[in-house]
Amino acid sequence: MSDDLEAIAAALAAVRDPATERELGAGQLGEVRVDGEGRVHVHVDLISPGFPLRDQLEGRIREALVRFEKDKSLVVAYGLRVPHKPARQDLNRLPTVRNIIAVAAGKGGVGKSTVSVNTAMALHRLGARVGILDADIYGPSVPKMLGKAEVETSTTADGKRIAPARYRGIVAISVDYFVEPGQAVVWRGPMIHKLLKQFLEDVEWGELDYLIVDLPPGTGDAQLSLAQLIPITGAVIVTTPQEVALIDVRRAVSMFQKLEVPILGVVENMSHYVCPACGHHDHIFSSGGGVSLARSLEVPLLGQVPIDNKISYGGEAGVPVVEAAPESAQAKALIEVAAQAAFAVSKLSATGPKRSSLLRTVN
Repeated sequence: MSDDLEAIAAALAAVRDPATERELGAGQLGEVRVDGEGRVHVHVDLISPGFPLRDQLEGRIREALVRFEKDKSLVVAYGLRVPHKPARQDLNRLPTVRNIIAVAAGKGGVGKSTVSVNTAMALHRLGARVGILDADIYGPSVPKMLGKAEVETSTTADGKRIAPARYRGIVAISVDYFVEPGQAVVWRGPMIHKLLKQFLEDVEWGELDYLIVDLPPGTGDAQLSLAQLIPITGAVIVTTPQEVALIDVRRAVSMFQKLEVPILGVVENMSHYVCPACGHHDHIFSSGGGVSLARSLEVPLLGQVPIDNKISYGGEAGVPVVEAAPESAQAKALIEVAAQAAFAVSKLSATGPKRSSLLRTVN
């Protein structure tokens, strides 16, 4: 039996992940064992939450076991092991954060913060460790959209660092926690840079697979400061379908290209309205803008999110729609956005230490 197990393990180690074409034996293959009834149990770590090629991967695993006549008795257990690229030493301010996703738009009012908050919560619900940094200094809205914190932001026990607020599994920081309600933040660029630097260096983020950064609209000081301070893994671009939004979005894309930040994909928010009575689709804000932008940039269209009061009600109530109504079309669209963005990040960052497979026969 041990010889069979070694051969089975070797065959599984040679299976290639369809996302990266790297062999599972390079770090994704965990325990391989055969139980007393002859079933093969395999643990495989996926490279991203909501991994979209899971069926294709399992098909390759089963194909590798056909010659052992074990493909029908295969039991696969999936874990999550998000890859990352080590940061340059001068940008290594977040050593416990594996990947940083900036969510951006060229203008306000396109639902960028809604996408940020729902992406963060969706990734957490898919099994990832997630934080969110509200970098919109002049118009912070993340705390409102997340609702009441389970643990408020505070000073760490040693008095030297900031403990972020905690919301149902994710951590968050925002300038909104440090100003009086309704008080305007009237700061010039150097002050914004200093605050963002403090949020990055002095906050006890903990071990995170993803830090979602909700950027302010436009191409100003916050975007430039963050690009100078941390290694942004990639940017998600949010737009609405009409041309007037796309004009400003293209400016944001141009900024990221100059800063050498990869574009992960495009989200077309408020894509269409579905009549709840008859099911008719109405393109209130024109149509096809996100599709054409993604095509022109040669990046994925991460999702088309319909306009619906479930989303706005969720933001007002502090319960994002992916939590409040996870089976709704709106939530499913946003969960798909999160899964596709994470998948794009993992394909960019697919590196990591090798891990030996664990072999065990159970009699």
